[in-house]
Amino acid sequence: MNQSDHTYSSIHNDVALKIASSLTVSDLSSLSCCSRVWREIWDSDCVWEPLFKQRWPLLYEEIVKDHNFKGWKAFYIKQHKEMRDQAESIIKFVEQCSKSESLQVNDHLKAVECLKSMRFGFEDVQMLLFKPKLNVLLNLVGLHYCLNILRLPASDVKEALESNEISGRQVNVKWWKLGRWFYGFRMRDEFHSRCLSLVDLATLKDDADVLGVIHRGAIHEVLQVQISIVNSTSSLWLNQSSQ
Repeated sequence: MNQSDHTYSSIHNDVALKIASSLTVSDLSSLSCCSRVWREIWDSDCVWEPLFKQRWPLLYEEIVKDHNFKGWKAFYIKQHKEMRDQAESIIKFVEQCSKSESLQVNDHLKAVECLKSMRFGFEDVQMLLFKPKLNVLLNLVGLHYCLNILRLPASDVKEALESNEISGRQVNVKWWKLGRWFYGFRMRDEFHSRCLSLVDLATLKDDADVLGVIHRGAIHEVLQVQISIVNSTSSLWLNQSSQ
């Protein structure tokens, strides 16, 4: 028995499983390289089932109905690969729709709806969409999904933004509202524009409920909503403004 195996043997099995279950997947992967015994822990359903439940709670509720289900590690890896591939399809869609560094709200909402239909979890968003290398419009899709679909506490989302170093990234949201009627006359359409960081949107530090405008989309009195990367320009909106 090598030294690492001897170290493990001095730890009660329940304690070892408790330690393993509190680690991240990457930590577990590193731990499994330490010894044969830790590799056995790495393969245990006792470790992978709670990891799966934490990451995909809705899907877990469906699978756990089968009391004889086994192989949580293989299923976790399979599900992760599927989520990664699905995230890639959303990334390509948003990038295709935002070649001019701006995105129409209907396309933004379509991306959010795709995340919902794929049953993304908070960890999926952090791993796959809260990346500094992605453009801020994709970060915003993940932010919107976490707050309005998953209904996560703003403090949790804020912490995730900060840990991924994207909290200060900014977007510019523009929207036109139909002019109000005044004594039988309709007034001019109203133009609104807000430049906000992701953390401001997450913590609702704006007076216009910009995230609410995005979530509702172009409906009722709101004629059009466009989300842009800060410092980019959109010829469409410039042309409309000059009319």
